[in-house]
Amino acid sequence: MGESGPIRVVVAKPGLDGHDRGIKLIARALRDAGMEVIYTGLHQTPEQIVATAIQEDADAIGLSILSGAHNTLFSRVLELLREQEAGDITVFGGGIIPEDDIPPLKEQGVAAIFTPGAPTGEVVEWVRSHVRAGL
Repeated sequence: MGESGPIRVVVAKPGLDGHDRGIKLIARALRDAGMEVIYTGLHQTPEQIVATAIQEDADAIGLSILSGAHNTLFSRVLELLREQEAGDITVFGGGIIPEDDIPPLKEQGVAAIFTPGAPTGEVVEWVRSHVRAGL
C-alpha cells in the first residue's frame, strides 16, 4: 500500500454488469480531488481486480455492482486480498445493493457501501477520511 503521495484507488466493475456510468463519475470525482485512479474497465474478475490493486500499489479498491452479484463478488475480492497478504487495501463499493445485504458485507470487511444517489462529494470525503487514516 502506498504511504506517500496521492491516495491510489483502483475502481472496478466486477462480473457481467455492463453499466459503467456511475463508476466513471466516481472515478472522475476521485481524480478531480487529487487522487490517482486506475479504472480497470468492464467485466473484471475478482482475480484481475486484486492483481491490479497489488501491482498498482493501491490504497483502496472501489467496486461498482448493479447485477445483484455483490455478495459473491465482494466476498471473493476480500478473500483474495487476504490470501495475497494485502488485507490493508481498503475495499468500498456501490451500486444496487439491498439494505439487508449491507451489514453482512461490512461484517466481511467492506468498509463502506454507497447506494444510488450518494453525492460524489460524499464518496470523496469518505475516501479522504478513511483510506490511510491510520498513517
